[in-house]
Amino acid sequence: MGAGHDHSHATGNERALKIALALTSTFLVAELVGGILTKSLALISDAAHMFTDAAALAIALAAIQIGKRPADKQRTFGYYRFEILAAAFNALLLFGVALYILYEAYQRLRAPAEVQSSGMLVIATIGLAVNIVSMRVLAGGREQSLNIKGAYLEVWSDLLGSIGVIFAAIVIRFTGWAWVDSAIAVLIGLWVLPRTWILLKSSINILLEGVPEDIDLPSVEQALLTIPGVRSMHDLHVWSLTSGKASLTAHLVNDPAVNPERDILPVARDRLAERFGITHITIQFELRPCAQADTVAHFLPSEPIAAATSGQPDERHSHQGHSH
Repeated sequence: MGAGHDHSHATGNERALKIALALTSTFLVAELVGGILTKSLALISDAAHMFTDAAALAIALAAIQIGKRPADKQRTFGYYRFEILAAAFNALLLFGVALYILYEAYQRLRAPAEVQSSGMLVIATIGLAVNIVSMRVLAGGREQSLNIKGAYLEVWSDLLGSIGVIFAAIVIRFTGWAWVDSAIAVLIGLWVLPRTWILLKSSINILLEGVPEDIDLPSVEQALLTIPGVRSMHDLHVWSLTSGKASLTAHLVNDPAVNPERDILPVARDRLAERFGITHITIQFELRPCAQADTVAHFLPSEPIAAATSGQPDERHSHQGHSH
């Protein structure tokens, strides 16, 4: 039942993304052409912003499709990192586009160009309608999927850009202030840049195996050290394969009087899942710290005590050691 439920969500999310991507991509071309014809930098900058929306939708769609591929002997973690690589590329591209828009806006403010406000208003209004439809299509899946939520927020931010362009078109139509077009373009560029930096920073953190931004490592350490029967801990590592998929490895030195797989592992598994959302864990139990403790890369002692791995809340097993 659960698997079928997840599959229906994935299928529904994929369908929603395809519809939103088709709408966004079609209007993107129309808005870019319209911006060139009407000489509206605000329209062109909004088209650039909409390009990032289309890219985000494509990334989310590709992540769902590629994520369906099972892990193999070459990629034992699967294909989750594809989403992060694509997101980093998207951020770098958008950063360059935003800087170019700001440069063009500066040039336009120095020498304002005549803008055809009527065509600008019509195109921006259609863009607003497209964004509203896309948001409604994506709204149903934003609570179940981080991918969908990210795409939803992208479309939401572009909707604000369309409102800004409509405002500029109305002001130009009734006042003739052509500089307002460039001013709105600057605002859109300044709106995009910080979001681009946040996206790039998050992507790099995941690619560098950094601790997920929503997880406090000292709190994780405290949660494990306060488990009855745990004497000490070393080599604690927390990272993400992709957004929302955190993993953990650690070496725990346990009291010889306890059975670690019976008395410690279930508690550790439940605490990590409930408090931090970490469901893929690998814990090695030791009666004394291994000689290579706290090094970046090491091999286990020749006589390891035990190791336990938990992938999902209902599965765990032990083995006689590993290297990382």
